[in-house]
Amino acid sequence: MKLLGVILAGGLATRMGGGDKCLLDLGGQTILQHVIDRMSPQVDGLAINANGDPARFAEYGLPVIPDSIDGFAGPLAGVLAGMDWAAGRGANLIATAAGDTPFFPADLIERMQAQMAAEGTPLAMATTADPDRKFSRHPTFGLWSVSLREDLRAALQSGTRKVIAWTEPHGCAKVMFDGDDPFFNVNTPDDMLRAEQLLEGRR
Repeated sequence: MKLLGVILAGGLATRMGGGDKCLLDLGGQTILQHVIDRMSPQVDGLAINANGDPARFAEYGLPVIPDSIDGFAGPLAGVLAGMDWAAGRGANLIATAAGDTPFFPADLIERMQAQMAAEGTPLAMATTADPDRKFSRHPTFGLWSVSLREDLRAALQSGTRKVIAWTEPHGCAKVMFDGDDPFFNVNTPDDMLRAEQLLEGRR
């Protein structure tokens, strides 16, 4: 089964003052490069989902695929763009990761694939729990069957924007990841400081 990866880098970054927060420097390389380094070993090929001028990502040597739905339709639009790209390359599944999350698990896709197979679902999503066992879903970290792309296209065209609203009716495996905020993402300048501290602690 061919599995391709898509980095979702289309966020508006309003809390960081706009622009591409994935291109901010973190420890001598961009946040995006950290994501690429973590994602690449887990997939058979990789692309970046982003709108606007693709030339700003030229140094990474990866396909840049824009949303096919007009307007900022959120992560599901990026998922659909990834599905369309993957379908043209004969892939059965895509895995997605957020472009502003530099420390996600190195076994993310292996574990999601295993849980998807065990439950017999066409979708899987990463989840975590805090010390009080309050569960959080991380919808930008998922596995998506390319066979659902026309269903997703129709849902987006009808106005669906929330990931959970589309995934739940199809059946979506929830894959639990432990650790200290494995899906920590950079949204604010304070988050950037924390990311630098986390990176230093890993070195």
